[in-house]
Amino acid sequence: MRIRTIVTLAGGLTLLACGDQTPEAPPPVPEPEAQAAPSEPAGLPRTPSPDGAMVYFISPADGGQVTSPVTVVFGLNGAGVAPAGIDLPNTGHHHLLVDTELANEGLPVPADEQHIHFGLGQTETTIELAPGEHTLQLVVGDHLHIPHDPPLLSDRITVTVE
Repeated sequence: MRIRTIVTLAGGLTLLACGDQTPEAPPPVPEPEAQAAPSEPAGLPRTPSPDGAMVYFISPADGGQVTSPVTVVFGLNGAGVAPAGIDLPNTGHHHLLVDTELANEGLPVPADEQHIHFGLGQTETTIELAPGEHTLQLVVGDHLHIPHDPPLLSDRITVTVE
């Protein structure tokens, strides 16, 4: 009988301990701080543009009628030309944008058929263009192909290939 009393008491105490308790709500989980999503990819450090520098087309002329291959001659005033990879003050090298715009001033200019690099310091080229209307624009990039700040962009010109 004594064992039965002990078991009954132990069971009763267990029920009493677990009985009339309301479960506690878990502590609130702090919400992560809201971070603004960048509107465009973060850029890299940019080289300041030389004061008064400008890039332009010597030829062809805006609105010109041309035949393919087209000879394109670049002009640069107020800055020098240096090959890619050479970091000299107030210099850069040309990139020719064909039928496109500069997508992101803070990143290196892409290298493809619409973004032609002249990383050896060339100041003219001959390119094949299909018959029809085309836009051309020059942008000067630093030793890492990143446009200067502010970017040295020529006027966008239009040529018609016969």
